[in-house]
Amino acid sequence: MPGRPLAFASRAGVTVILMNPQPDPAALLRDLTANPAATFHAGQLEAIDAVTAHGGRALVVQRTGWGKSAVYFIATRILRSRGTGPTVIVSPLLALMRNQIEAASRLDLTAETVNSSNRDDWVDVFEAIDRNEIDLLLISPERLNNPKFRTDILPDLLNRLGLLVIDEAHCISDWGHDFRPDYRRLQRIVEALPTATPVLATTATANNRVVADIEEQLGSNLVVIRGTLDRPSLRLQVIDMPDKAERMAWLAQTIPVLPGAGIVYTLTITDAKRVARFLKRSGIDAEAYTGQSETEDRLDIEQRLSSNELKVVVATSALAMGYDNPHIQFVIHFQVPGSPIAYYQQVGRAGRAVDEAYGVALSGAEDVRIQDYFIETAFPSEEVTATILEVLGSADGLTRGVLAQHVNMQPTRIDATLKLLEIEDAVHRDGSRWFRSATHWEYPHERVTTVNAHRRHEQQAMARYVATDTCLMEFLRTELDDDPEACGRCANCVGNPLDPVVDSALTAAARNFIRMQPIVIEPRKQAPGSFPRLNLKAHRIEEGHALSRYGDPGWGELVRTGKHHTGRFDDELVSASVDLIRKWSPSPSPQWVTAVPCRTDGEPVVEFARRLADGLGLDFVPAVVRAGDTRPQAEMQNSYQQARNVLDGFRVERVMAGPVLLVDDIVDSRWTLTVIGNLLLQEGAGAVYPFALADAGRG
Repeated sequence: MPGRPLAFASRAGVTVILMNPQPDPAALLRDLTANPAATFHAGQLEAIDAVTAHGGRALVVQRTGWGKSAVYFIATRILRSRGTGPTVIVSPLLALMRNQIEAASRLDLTAETVNSSNRDDWVDVFEAIDRNEIDLLLISPERLNNPKFRTDILPDLLNRLGLLVIDEAHCISDWGHDFRPDYRRLQRIVEALPTATPVLATTATANNRVVADIEEQLGSNLVVIRGTLDRPSLRLQVIDMPDKAERMAWLAQTIPVLPGAGIVYTLTITDAKRVARFLKRSGIDAEAYTGQSETEDRLDIEQRLSSNELKVVVATSALAMGYDNPHIQFVIHFQVPGSPIAYYQQVGRAGRAVDEAYGVALSGAEDVRIQDYFIETAFPSEEVTATILEVLGSADGLTRGVLAQHVNMQPTRIDATLKLLEIEDAVHRDGSRWFRSATHWEYPHERVTTVNAHRRHEQQAMARYVATDTCLMEFLRTELDDDPEACGRCANCVGNPLDPVVDSALTAAARNFIRMQPIVIEPRKQAPGSFPRLNLKAHRIEEGHALSRYGDPGWGELVRTGKHHTGRFDDELVSASVDLIRKWSPSPSPQWVTAVPCRTDGEPVVEFARRLADGLGLDFVPAVVRAGDTRPQAEMQNSYQQARNVLDGFRVERVMAGPVLLVDDIVDSRWTLTVIGNLLLQEGAGAVYPFALADAGRG
């Protein structure tokens, strides 16, 4: 095996260790690619030499499919033959890790990974490293967020390191389209390395600003190797299609006639699952792939897509960076991301080893709204960070759950904020408890303002991409500070490669599919804190239903119009709700109807519930009344704040016996319906069935 002693000899009392002879890089490339005629791309050998001949530091910026992984595999093989320690690759995605472990074996390299999905193997892996039996160790950046890993494992690992590889290095930069806070720790790790330890950073998506930021963090002696970002096989096209049902119909119409297999990207988990279901119903072999997918399911989907056993995977960005399938022949965006650089990275999954591939952006009406959300939630506000630091400073350590009782913030955003504050030494943790550190910390106003302005610039650039009549590939290359020229193959250069016209009957079928999909409202089962008035174990509401997804074509649009424009919900929504409830047919059947009153004048929800009760032939009883002037529930960001806000804002009275239908317009966190339903049950109501016109949550 590379890096192990070949033989021992003794001369004049001195033991000499004879190492394996250094392998030929060209021969290693042929072995790695299983191609006896393989030759290096321009820049590959230069990058290998930068980290092996000189022990230096290099940043490689090359398009997807260029062969960045070949650089660090071959470099590792050479370094190990000289007796150096193992290579550590910081890799952001499990899909990338699995691909790399398989590829490393072609060079007789022993590769292992340490990530959240294989905790039971960690001890064995670290013991194998101690025995010098591991050539490549792949770790996720999130491992660097683990205090025990940083204190017990990392220092010894760094001292014996042969090569540090930072894959998808744009994640290290605030300016990168996929910045990850854990990557910020890499700057300190690089600074702690012995000066002779080589470092290699690689990415396919870094413009000049990102490159400069990476240079600042990894050192001024960084050698930058950049190549053209043109994708000669890729035919780009933009189709402006605001209606979601029409886009679903276009996919069902177009995908069957496309060659090979491909990926459809969505911006939300809900859309990934729904589009996949519709394509399946349309006779297309499709699967959904999201951050919520189980590891086993992801592995199975990746394998089936790679072996052409699947026609299409409908995915979020969870299947983006690092997924190595050179035979993808189309990438279609159901919604477009908020950055041309992010778009280039994802569309670059297609056309890596095929003569022709398609990259289509379907521009939807909801794109900007979703992009806005990502931008607006990228950084915690000064108010929230100040509250977190104040609360931690006045307590002897708090868990995230207890902290949520004091901070109106989503749990995932609390976690992200704590991580940012920890990286900057403003807080520290011991186990599950967080503490305020003694470090003085000030909110980075200038950084946040500047980065947010950059994000808005990227968003505007993506809007220009959707609208431009110039070469699409040239536009993307310009945004990545590449040397652009017209590609001569995109829709704007030579005409539409794919027909943008959609069959109207198929669009109607997609709209009907959206309307008819059952949307279940699952009751909350555990209180998020101590609430004397709330007893979810003894009094639990039943499973309920929502008529639509908020803002969807059809019912969802009507709900939005009624809530924000007309102040009255259309009679068509009443008829559709009556039909749904009769098909649902809960047992025992509701005997009366009540509603969650609004904070606004006119009570459109109560008025709708009265008409719904008439349609069902039931009595309406105004059993729920407002008890205080609380903040809008939509402003409450975590379960504790949401439950408390409902308890402070409502009371029940004049409750009838027997099962009841509890009506609201929008369901999101489910705490409004759960808490009010619990109060109804405590006051003597029978089974409580929640019903909402639209679901605006979970995805």
